Amino acid sequence: MARYVYDFQDGGRDLAGLLGGKGANLAEMTRLGLPVPPGFIVTTEACRTFLATGEEPEGLWADVSGHLSRLERTAGRRLGQADDPLLVSVRSGARFSMPGMMETVLDIGLNDASVHGLARVSGDERFAWDSYRRLVQMYGTTVMGVPQGRFDEAMTRLKEARGAPDDLHLDASDLARLVETYQRLILDETGRDFPRSPAAQLRAAVLAVFRSWNAGRARLYRRREHIPDDLGTAVTVQRMVFGNLGPDSGSGVAFTRDPATGRPGLYGDYLPNAQGEDVVSGARDAVPLAELERLDPVSYRRLRDHAQTLERHYRDLCDIEFTIERGTLWMLQTRVGKRTAEAAFAIAAELVREGLVSPDEGLARVSGDGLVRLMFPRFDASATREALARGVPASPGAAVGAVVFDSAEAVRRAAGGQDVILVREETTPDDLPGMVAARAVLTGRGGKTSHAAVVARGMGKVCVCGARDITVDARARRFTTRGGAVVEEGTVVSVDGSAGAVYPGSVPLVESATMRYLNRGEQGDSTVSAVARALEHADSVRRLEVRANADTPEDARRARRFGAQGIGLCRTEHMFLGERRKLVEEMILARTDAERRRALAALLPLQRRDFTDILEAMDGLPVTIRLLDPPLHEFLPDRTDLAVRVATAEATGRRPDAHDAELLDAVKRTHEENPMLGLRGVRLGLVVPGLVAMQVRAVAEAVAERTRAGGSPRAEVMVPLVGAVEELRLARAEVARVLAEVAEETGVTVRCPVGTMIELPRAALTAGRIAKEAEFFSFGTNDLTQTTWGFSRDDVEAAFFPAYLDKGVFAASPFETLDRDGVGRLVRIAVEEGRAARPELETGVCGEHGGDPESIHFFHAVGLDYVSCSPFRVPVARLEAGRAAVTGVDPGDSR
Repeated sequence: MARYVYDFQDGGRDLAGLLGGKGANLAEMTRLGLPVPPGFIVTTEACRTFLATGEEPEGLWADVSGHLSRLERTAGRRLGQADDPLLVSVRSGARFSMPGMMETVLDIGLNDASVHGLARVSGDERFAWDSYRRLVQMYGTTVMGVPQGRFDEAMTRLKEARGAPDDLHLDASDLARLVETYQRLILDETGRDFPRSPAAQLRAAVLAVFRSWNAGRARLYRRREHIPDDLGTAVTVQRMVFGNLGPDSGSGVAFTRDPATGRPGLYGDYLPNAQGEDVVSGARDAVPLAELERLDPVSYRRLRDHAQTLERHYRDLCDIEFTIERGTLWMLQTRVGKRTAEAAFAIAAELVREGLVSPDEGLARVSGDGLVRLMFPRFDASATREALARGVPASPGAAVGAVVFDSAEAVRRAAGGQDVILVREETTPDDLPGMVAARAVLTGRGGKTSHAAVVARGMGKVCVCGARDITVDARARRFTTRGGAVVEEGTVVSVDGSAGAVYPGSVPLVESATMRYLNRGEQGDSTVSAVARALEHADSVRRLEVRANADTPEDARRARRFGAQGIGLCRTEHMFLGERRKLVEEMILARTDAERRRALAALLPLQRRDFTDILEAMDGLPVTIRLLDPPLHEFLPDRTDLAVRVATAEATGRRPDAHDAELLDAVKRTHEENPMLGLRGVRLGLVVPGLVAMQVRAVAEAVAERTRAGGSPRAEVMVPLVGAVEELRLARAEVARVLAEVAEETGVTVRCPVGTMIELPRAALTAGRIAKEAEFFSFGTNDLTQTTWGFSRDDVEAAFFPAYLDKGVFAASPFETLDRDGVGRLVRIAVEEGRAARPELETGVCGEHGGDPESIHFFHAVGLDYVSCSPFRVPVARLEAGRAAVTGVDPGDSR
């Protein structure tokens, strides 16, 4: 029979997949000898079985009961016994941290009898009734499905009746009445009584935590964080310790370094006379952790020592939850802490400097997504105005948007294309959809360890918490500042998560310090230095080259500044736009070969100048020039506009403009029902006489010109949309003929490798044959994705992708992150068969996936030689290529 339950002393952090992150780390702290209340863990395997069958796994409850009996013997008390009850907490704990997304129930074991025993043993009647009301409220919400708002309303009514500013000012009799109110509320809402049996409470709570794995907010969080849906959650059952026993008790959250900046030292929040959920929820304002040193210096020193032990052991920033029960410190949780992008780079650099991790490990702990966040613009300090409010800088960055006051409105407006700022008194896990939709989050209460702060940091979302200068009135849909300003819903504000400030209106943005370094080499603060060191190490270890997609000399120069090692895709069609479109029109409208040759001859010097300038900008580095790819109709005016102009002239008795009529005829002649699968790419070059020759001549003459000027041009010619080796053979023969002509005319040897884009499934499946004619493959993963899935990207992304993402058909858009099972398999086949036919075959990717962090790891794993992406993604690709080399882990497979 499967083993479904483990005591803390039987586990460790290496069992996170089975015991969940929380349970594995509690077991690890127990093994380290830290003060951890005893308990046991119900495994993720039990959860998966329950979710798959709808029933408890066979033998589960007997296993739980056996471990509970051992816990009772250790404690010398039974669960819920009337005179001196053992109480336990039931908490979720998935393999990957999902803060606040699943359920927790505290104080299990209390009932109408044992509450009096707890009062006698503790000597504090108020504490006993406060613990009981917490249980009834949590159990009612988590297990019995009563809306949290109903309990909040009852609490608010009682505080108003007593004139109490918060729950601390309610006495024991008030809380006893509140318990009765909560119990009646549960009966009214569900038709069932709150259970008085401790065993029934425990059993139902465990199953409720299992069910919470599939709660809407948990599924949304997993989709955003790319966590698989089939992992399940473990459940930790642990003896309760109490932070709400008086002024010598309390709860807090600590970080071994500042999670916002990465600065060393103990950071966090502490709340005297409170339980842990009071700190995280932000329901009461905590004090900085440094205040604990004054309130309880002994506990503070012990916490500091334990934090140092954990950071040395985990060799990383640790996030710690703790409780002090009448002067005794208990460690309730630790995990590798979520952090901002700034903190990630700073901490990695510092840990490398301290010798705790190697440079390779330091590189593995930062990410391309984090670097992107550091590249985002910041507010212009010279343009900022007087702040509306200030709070805790919980997650850095700059965001501008319209104020909204609930999650649903944030989602609605964001879906309509509006940038929004979600404003809440405090956030709850149910606010997750609005937090995802918003550009920034602003709360009136809470600190760096509140729910809003932790989730926002994990998502890279701008966040300011604990803005005490504002009073949030969600019902009236406005907030009021201490200075008297009223900010209504829809008002635009600017939120600076780095400074913890909120400004009226839209504040102008400027380049970030990281972008100034990448763009111009300007040295900046410690974060910039950490980024520089990470990129330098990535460049020293990566195998993949990083090139850029660039069509102009300006883009080429920018890409080179960002560290590009060449151009992997130069799109020649972009050179035919603007004023040059007329010359393309003339080529299309040509009725004779002579007319077509004149049009092509007019385009030749323009193309040559473009190529010459780009080769100069990339001197000494490869420049892969793709021959004309899109269908010709894209260079002609809109069919409907032309038809309307011609029809209007005819209807009014005027002769239609001759050029319009001629263009309309050409548009009709070239019209295709599905142009993206029609006359384009290599097909166009084989059908339109002289087109390939003109483009190749422009390339060859540019190479000759740069060579005579003392340069080192490295042009490559890429033939697009090849599906059969015969197509490439014909095109390559034309390329060779023109190169030979130019070499003879100029006296310069022109060497231009010829390759093809692999962007059709047939090309991938016949790569062995195609490689005999191709010197390189470049995977056009945008079109390869379209043709593999049968998607028209322009249509499907708006039509049904949101539904597909919501239903879990795919975890991320296949146009953003490579579909490794389908498209990725075609890439792997093409690489293997292509190199079997031509061992020296160079392979790369030039689709948008070349700049996607997760996809880059896949391209490293399948053995590509380079990735090519937009110039602004080049630093990201450099970093991720280095990470792929040192981790050897494909993140798409790691979970």
